[in-house]
Amino acid sequence: MLKHFTMTLIGAGILSFCSLNAAQEVQLLPTPTNRLQTIAIGSCLDTAKSLAILDVITEARPDVFIFGGDNVYAADESDDPALASLEAAYQALAHAPKFQKLARSIPILATWDDHDYGLNDAGADFAHQAQSERLFESFWQIASEDPSTARPGIYRAVMIGEGAQRVQIVLLDTRFFRTALKTPWIPPLVGRYVPTDDPKQSMLGAAQWQWLTETLAEPAALRILVSSVQVLADGHQWEAWRMLPREQQRLLELLATTTGETIIVSGDRHLAALYQAQTGEAQSILELTTSSLNLPLSQIATVITEETGSTLLDSAFYEANFGWIEIDWAARNAQIEIRNEQNEPVRQRAVSF
Repeated sequence: MLKHFTMTLIGAGILSFCSLNAAQEVQLLPTPTNRLQTIAIGSCLDTAKSLAILDVITEARPDVFIFGGDNVYAADESDDPALASLEAAYQALAHAPKFQKLARSIPILATWDDHDYGLNDAGADFAHQAQSERLFESFWQIASEDPSTARPGIYRAVMIGEGAQRVQIVLLDTRFFRTALKTPWIPPLVGRYVPTDDPKQSMLGAAQWQWLTETLAEPAALRILVSSVQVLADGHQWEAWRMLPREQQRLLELLATTTGETIIVSGDRHLAALYQAQTGEAQSILELTTSSLNLPLSQIATVITEETGSTLLDSAFYEANFGWIEIDWAARNAQIEIRNEQNEPVRQRAVSF
Protein backbone atom coordinates (compact mmCIF):
# COMPACT_ATOMS: atom_id res chain seq x y z
CA MET A 1 0.00 0.00 0.00
CA LEU A 2 1.32 3.44 -0.84
CA LYS A 3 2.26 5.61 2.12
CA HIS A 4 0.47 8.81 1.09
CA PHE A 5 -2.35 7.54 -1.07
CA THR A 6 -4.11 4.37 -2.05
CA MET A 7 -5.67 3.52 -5.38
CA THR A 8 -8.43 0.96 -5.13
CA LEU A 9 -11.00 -0.27 -7.59
CA ILE A 10 -14.43 0.52 -6.22
CA GLY A 11 -17.20 -1.16 -8.15
CA ALA A 12 -16.75 -1.21 -11.92
CA GLY A 13 -14.01 1.09 -13.09
CA ILE A 14 -13.87 3.59 -10.22
CA LEU A 15 -10.43 4.58 -9.05
CA SER A 16 -10.18 6.19 -5.64
CA PHE A 17 -7.25 8.44 -4.69
CA CYS A 18 -7.10 8.85 -0.90
CA SER A 19 -4.66 10.90 1.17
CA LEU A 20 -4.63 12.32 4.67
CA ASN A 21 -6.32 15.53 3.55
CA ALA A 22 -8.42 14.59 0.54
CA ALA A 23 -10.43 11.81 -0.99
CA GLN A 24 -11.39 12.02 -4.63
CA GLU A 25 -12.78 9.51 -7.02
CA VAL A 26 -11.71 9.24 -10.64
CA GLN A 27 -13.32 6.91 -13.11
CA LEU A 28 -10.72 4.56 -14.50
CA LEU A 29 -11.68 3.67 -18.03
CA PRO A 30 -10.81 0.22 -19.37
CA THR A 31 -8.72 -0.18 -22.50
CA PRO A 32 -11.12 -0.04 -25.47
CA THR A 33 -11.92 -3.24 -27.31
CA ASN A 34 -13.56 -1.78 -30.42
CA ARG A 35 -11.52 -0.58 -33.38
CA LEU A 36 -9.21 2.36 -32.84
CA GLN A 37 -9.40 5.44 -34.99
CA THR A 38 -7.46 8.03 -32.97
CA ILE A 39 -4.52 7.69 -30.60
CA ALA A 40 -2.89 10.54 -28.66
CA ILE A 41 0.60 10.24 -27.19
CA GLY A 42 2.58 12.40 -24.79
CA SER A 43 5.60 12.32 -22.49
CA CYS A 44 7.57 14.41 -20.01
CA LEU A 45 4.92 15.92 -17.73
CA ASP A 46 5.97 18.05 -14.76
CA THR A 47 3.14 18.47 -12.25
CA ALA A 48 4.79 21.68 -10.99
CA LYS A 49 4.07 23.28 -14.39
CA SER A 50 0.82 24.11 -16.15
CA LEU A 51 -1.20 21.03 -17.09
CA ALA A 52 -3.39 22.92 -19.56
CA ILE A 53 -2.32 20.68 -22.44
CA LEU A 54 -4.13 17.79 -20.74
CA ASP A 55 -7.39 19.68 -21.27
CA VAL A 56 -6.48 20.09 -24.95
CA ILE A 57 -6.00 16.33 -25.25
CA THR A 58 -9.20 15.58 -23.38
CA GLU A 59 -11.15 17.90 -25.68
CA ALA A 60 -9.60 16.23 -28.75
CA ARG A 61 -11.28 12.97 -27.62
CA PRO A 62 -8.78 10.32 -28.77
CA ASP A 63 -9.86 6.70 -28.37
CA VAL A 64 -6.82 6.10 -26.16
CA PHE A 65 -3.99 8.18 -24.69
CA ILE A 66 -0.45 6.78 -24.29
CA PHE A 67 1.86 8.19 -21.62
CA GLY A 68 5.31 7.50 -23.09
CA GLY A 69 7.47 8.03 -20.01
CA ASP A 70 8.60 10.74 -17.58
CA ASN A 71 4.92 10.89 -16.75
CA VAL A 72 5.91 12.48 -13.43
CA TYR A 73 9.20 13.88 -12.15
CA ALA A 74 10.61 12.86 -8.79
CA ALA A 75 11.83 16.06 -7.14
CA ASP A 76 14.55 14.23 -5.22
CA GLU A 77 16.42 11.41 -6.93
CA SER A 78 18.78 10.67 -4.05
CA ASP A 79 19.30 7.19 -2.60
CA ASP A 80 15.91 6.68 -0.96
CA PRO A 81 14.71 3.04 -0.85
CA ALA A 82 11.14 4.23 -0.27
CA LEU A 83 11.20 6.57 -3.30
CA ALA A 84 9.14 9.04 -1.28
CA SER A 85 9.74 11.86 -3.77
CA LEU A 86 8.54 9.73 -6.67
CA GLU A 87 5.51 8.68 -4.67
CA ALA A 88 4.76 12.32 -3.90
CA ALA A 89 4.97 13.14 -7.61
CA TYR A 90 2.42 10.44 -8.38
CA GLN A 91 0.22 11.84 -5.63
CA ALA A 92 0.43 15.33 -7.13
CA LEU A 93 -0.66 13.97 -10.52
CA ALA A 94 -3.45 11.93 -8.95
CA HIS A 95 -4.94 15.04 -7.37
CA ALA A 96 -4.49 17.35 -10.36
CA PRO A 97 -7.98 18.25 -11.66
CA LYS A 98 -6.85 18.31 -15.29
CA PHE A 99 -5.41 14.82 -15.00
CA GLN A 100 -8.57 13.64 -13.27
CA LYS A 101 -10.64 15.03 -16.14
CA LEU A 102 -8.43 13.23 -18.67
CA ALA A 103 -8.63 9.95 -16.73
CA ARG A 104 -12.43 10.18 -16.56
CA SER A 105 -12.69 10.75 -20.30
CA ILE A 106 -9.92 8.83 -22.09
CA PRO A 107 -8.51 5.31 -21.55
CA ILE A 108 -4.82 5.57 -20.65
CA LEU A 109 -1.86 3.26 -21.32
CA ALA A 110 1.60 4.00 -19.91
CA THR A 111 5.25 3.03 -19.80
CA TRP A 112 8.01 4.79 -17.87
CA ASP A 113 11.27 6.60 -18.58
CA ASP A 114 14.06 7.58 -16.21
CA HIS A 115 12.38 10.25 -14.07
CA ASP A 116 9.37 8.09 -13.21
CA TYR A 117 11.72 5.09 -12.93
CA GLY A 118 13.46 6.99 -10.17
CA LEU A 119 16.89 8.19 -11.32
CA ASN A 120 18.19 10.22 -14.26
CA ASP A 121 19.43 7.99 -17.12
CA ALA A 122 19.18 4.91 -14.89
CA GLY A 123 19.08 1.33 -16.12
CA ALA A 124 19.41 -2.14 -14.63
CA ASP A 125 21.82 -0.91 -11.96
CA PHE A 126 19.14 1.22 -10.25
CA ALA A 127 18.99 -0.15 -6.71
CA HIS A 128 15.32 0.59 -6.08
CA GLN A 129 13.79 -0.68 -9.31
CA ALA A 130 11.49 -3.17 -7.55
CA GLN A 131 9.93 -0.43 -5.42
CA SER A 132 9.62 1.76 -8.50
CA GLU A 133 7.78 -1.01 -10.31
CA ARG A 134 5.35 -1.37 -7.40
CA LEU A 135 4.61 2.37 -7.48
CA PHE A 136 4.10 2.32 -11.25
CA GLU A 137 1.77 -0.69 -11.25
CA SER A 138 -0.23 0.70 -8.35
CA PHE A 139 -0.66 4.17 -9.81
CA TRP A 140 -1.59 2.98 -13.30
CA GLN A 141 -3.75 0.20 -11.82
CA ILE A 142 -2.25 -2.63 -13.83
CA ALA A 143 -4.64 -5.50 -13.14
CA SER A 144 -3.22 -8.31 -11.03
CA GLU A 145 -4.14 -10.81 -13.75
CA ASP A 146 -2.02 -8.92 -16.32
CA PRO A 147 1.07 -11.07 -17.06
CA SER A 148 3.33 -8.04 -16.60
CA THR A 149 2.68 -7.97 -12.84
CA ALA A 150 4.13 -11.47 -12.39
CA ARG A 151 7.54 -10.69 -13.91
CA PRO A 152 10.31 -8.12 -13.42
CA GLY A 153 9.83 -4.96 -15.48
CA ILE A 154 6.68 -3.26 -16.76
CA TYR A 155 6.61 -4.31 -20.42
CA ARG A 156 3.20 -5.32 -21.73
CA ALA A 157 1.05 -5.26 -24.87
CA VAL A 158 -2.62 -4.82 -25.68
CA MET A 159 -4.56 -5.78 -28.80
CA ILE A 160 -7.51 -3.60 -29.79
CA GLY A 161 -10.01 -4.36 -32.56
CA GLU A 162 -10.73 -7.46 -34.59
CA GLY A 163 -9.68 -9.06 -37.86
CA ALA A 164 -8.30 -6.64 -40.44
CA GLN A 165 -8.70 -3.77 -37.94
CA ARG A 166 -6.53 -5.12 -35.14
CA VAL A 167 -4.10 -2.62 -33.59
CA GLN A 168 -1.36 -3.90 -31.31
CA ILE A 169 0.14 -1.45 -28.82
CA VAL A 170 3.46 -2.69 -27.46
CA LEU A 171 4.77 -0.88 -24.37
CA LEU A 172 8.49 -1.60 -23.97
CA ASP A 173 10.49 -1.26 -20.77
CA THR A 174 13.81 0.37 -21.75
CA ARG A 175 14.95 0.89 -18.14
CA PHE A 176 14.69 -2.20 -15.96
CA PHE A 177 17.16 -4.36 -17.94
CA ARG A 178 19.33 -1.81 -19.76
CA THR A 179 23.07 -2.20 -19.35
CA ALA A 180 25.35 0.76 -18.67
CA LEU A 181 25.94 3.34 -21.38
CA LYS A 182 29.43 4.37 -22.44
CA THR A 183 30.70 7.78 -21.34
CA PRO A 184 33.83 9.00 -23.18
CA TRP A 185 36.76 10.80 -21.58
CA ILE A 186 35.98 13.87 -23.66
CA PRO A 187 32.24 14.68 -23.61
CA PRO A 188 30.58 14.91 -27.05
CA LEU A 189 29.28 18.24 -28.31
CA VAL A 190 25.61 17.18 -28.20
CA GLY A 191 24.93 14.76 -25.36
CA ARG A 192 27.03 12.67 -22.99
CA TYR A 193 27.32 9.13 -24.43
CA VAL A 194 28.92 7.26 -27.31
CA PRO A 195 27.92 3.90 -28.81
CA THR A 196 29.44 0.93 -27.04
CA ASP A 197 30.95 -2.19 -28.61
CA ASP A 198 30.34 -4.29 -25.50
CA PRO A 199 29.04 -7.68 -26.73
CA LYS A 200 26.98 -8.03 -23.54
CA GLN A 201 25.05 -4.81 -24.11
CA SER A 202 21.31 -5.06 -23.56
CA MET A 203 18.38 -2.71 -23.84
CA LEU A 204 15.55 -5.13 -23.07
CA GLY A 205 17.05 -8.16 -21.35
CA ALA A 206 16.68 -11.77 -22.51
CA ALA A 207 13.16 -12.37 -21.19
CA GLN A 208 11.74 -9.18 -22.72
CA TRP A 209 13.41 -9.92 -26.06
CA GLN A 210 11.79 -13.37 -26.11
CA TRP A 211 8.43 -11.87 -25.17
CA LEU A 212 8.75 -9.17 -27.85
CA THR A 213 9.55 -11.72 -30.55
CA GLU A 214 6.47 -13.75 -29.61
CA THR A 215 4.28 -10.66 -29.24
CA LEU A 216 5.17 -9.29 -32.67
CA ALA A 217 4.30 -12.65 -34.20
CA GLU A 218 0.65 -12.12 -33.29
CA PRO A 219 -1.43 -10.98 -36.30
CA ALA A 220 -2.21 -7.25 -36.44
CA ALA A 221 -2.84 -4.72 -39.20
CA LEU A 222 -1.03 -1.93 -37.38
CA ARG A 223 1.41 -1.93 -34.47
CA ILE A 224 2.38 0.96 -32.22
CA LEU A 225 5.75 0.20 -30.63
CA VAL A 226 6.29 2.48 -27.63
CA SER A 227 9.93 2.99 -26.60
CA SER A 228 10.59 5.69 -24.02
CA VAL A 229 13.96 6.48 -25.66
CA GLN A 230 14.48 7.11 -29.35
CA VAL A 231 15.09 4.23 -31.73
CA LEU A 232 16.03 5.87 -35.06
CA ALA A 233 17.52 9.27 -34.19
CA ASP A 234 21.25 9.48 -35.00
CA GLY A 235 22.06 13.20 -34.71
CA HIS A 236 22.79 13.42 -30.97
CA GLN A 237 24.60 11.57 -28.19
CA TRP A 238 22.03 11.50 -25.46
CA GLU A 239 20.31 8.29 -24.42
CA ALA A 240 18.99 6.36 -27.42
CA TRP A 241 19.01 2.88 -28.92
CA ARG A 242 21.99 3.89 -31.08
CA MET A 243 24.15 3.92 -27.95
CA LEU A 244 23.59 0.15 -27.87
CA PRO A 245 24.07 -0.52 -31.60
CA ARG A 246 23.82 -4.32 -31.42
CA GLU A 247 20.45 -3.97 -29.72
CA GLN A 248 19.28 -1.33 -32.19
CA GLN A 249 20.19 -3.56 -35.13
CA ARG A 250 18.48 -6.52 -33.51
CA LEU A 251 15.27 -4.53 -33.11
CA LEU A 252 15.29 -3.26 -36.69
CA GLU A 253 15.92 -6.75 -38.03
CA LEU A 254 13.04 -8.10 -35.94
CA LEU A 255 10.69 -5.37 -37.19
CA ALA A 256 11.71 -6.15 -40.78
CA THR A 257 10.29 -9.66 -40.36
CA THR A 258 7.08 -8.55 -38.66
CA THR A 259 3.83 -8.58 -40.60
CA GLY A 260 1.64 -5.49 -40.60
CA GLU A 261 2.82 -1.89 -40.42
CA THR A 262 4.74 -0.72 -37.33
CA ILE A 263 4.99 2.86 -36.12
CA ILE A 264 7.52 3.63 -33.40
CA VAL A 265 6.60 6.14 -30.72
CA SER A 266 9.15 7.65 -28.33
CA GLY A 267 9.67 10.59 -25.95
CA ASP A 268 12.46 11.66 -23.57
CA ARG A 269 14.07 14.46 -25.62
CA HIS A 270 11.93 17.51 -24.74
CA LEU A 271 11.43 18.06 -28.44
CA ALA A 272 9.20 16.53 -31.10
CA ALA A 273 10.24 15.20 -34.48
CA LEU A 274 9.60 12.56 -37.13
CA TYR A 275 12.30 10.12 -38.21
CA GLN A 276 12.48 7.43 -40.88
CA ALA A 277 14.97 4.62 -41.52
CA GLN A 278 15.29 1.50 -43.62
CA THR A 279 14.62 -1.87 -42.00
CA GLY A 280 15.15 -3.87 -45.20
CA GLU A 281 15.88 -3.42 -48.89
CA ALA A 282 12.36 -2.24 -49.67
CA GLN A 283 11.10 -1.47 -46.18
CA SER A 284 11.22 1.60 -44.00
CA ILE A 285 9.83 2.52 -40.64
CA LEU A 286 8.62 5.82 -39.16
CA GLU A 287 9.28 7.08 -35.63
CA LEU A 288 7.25 9.76 -33.90
CA THR A 289 9.06 11.42 -31.00
CA THR A 290 6.69 13.52 -28.92
CA SER A 291 8.09 15.41 -25.93
CA SER A 292 7.36 17.41 -23.85
CA LEU A 293 3.79 17.93 -22.74
CA ASN A 294 4.78 20.93 -20.60
CA LEU A 295 8.57 21.00 -20.26
CA PRO A 296 9.86 21.57 -23.82
CA LEU A 297 13.35 22.77 -24.71
CA SER A 298 11.99 26.24 -25.42
CA GLN A 299 11.31 26.55 -21.68
CA ILE A 300 14.36 24.83 -20.21
CA ALA A 301 17.27 25.54 -22.58
CA THR A 302 19.02 28.89 -22.80
CA VAL A 303 20.30 27.96 -26.25
CA ILE A 304 18.69 25.22 -28.34
CA THR A 305 21.01 23.07 -30.40
CA GLU A 306 19.11 22.27 -33.57
CA GLU A 307 18.25 18.60 -34.06
CA THR A 308 20.13 16.99 -36.96
CA GLY A 309 20.69 13.51 -38.31
CA SER A 310 20.31 11.33 -41.39
CA THR A 311 16.96 9.92 -40.27
CA LEU A 312 15.32 13.24 -39.34
CA LEU A 313 12.35 14.32 -41.48
CA ASP A 314 11.67 18.05 -41.78
CA SER A 315 12.83 19.86 -38.62
CA ALA A 316 12.26 19.33 -34.92
CA PHE A 317 9.61 21.19 -32.91
CA TYR A 318 10.72 22.70 -29.59
CA GLU A 319 7.45 23.89 -28.01
CA ALA A 320 4.96 21.94 -25.89
CA ASN A 321 3.39 19.16 -27.94
CA PHE A 322 1.64 15.82 -28.12
CA GLY A 323 1.45 13.15 -30.80
CA TRP A 324 -1.61 12.14 -32.79
CA ILE A 325 -2.29 9.07 -34.94
CA GLU A 326 -5.50 8.95 -36.96
CA ILE A 327 -6.39 5.73 -38.75
CA ASP A 328 -8.46 5.62 -41.93
CA TRP A 329 -9.50 1.99 -42.16
CA ALA A 330 -11.18 2.38 -45.54
CA ALA A 331 -8.08 3.93 -47.14
CA ARG A 332 -5.76 1.71 -45.07
CA ASN A 333 -3.52 4.52 -43.96
CA ALA A 334 -2.60 6.36 -40.78
CA GLN A 335 -1.94 10.07 -40.43
CA ILE A 336 0.94 10.71 -38.02
CA GLU A 337 1.04 14.22 -36.51
CA ILE A 338 2.87 16.34 -33.98
CA ARG A 339 0.38 18.79 -32.49
CA ASN A 340 1.04 21.96 -30.51
CA GLU A 341 -0.76 23.04 -27.36
CA GLN A 342 -3.52 24.61 -29.47
CA ASN A 343 -4.19 21.17 -31.00
CA GLU A 344 -2.81 22.31 -34.37
CA PRO A 345 -0.69 19.91 -36.46
CA VAL A 346 2.83 21.27 -36.92
CA ARG A 347 4.51 18.20 -38.49
CA GLN A 348 2.84 15.29 -40.27
CA ARG A 349 3.32 12.21 -42.41
CA ALA A 350 1.03 9.47 -43.74
CA VAL A 351 1.75 5.76 -43.47
CA SER A 352 0.00 3.13 -45.58
CA PHE A 353 -0.64 -0.37 -44.27
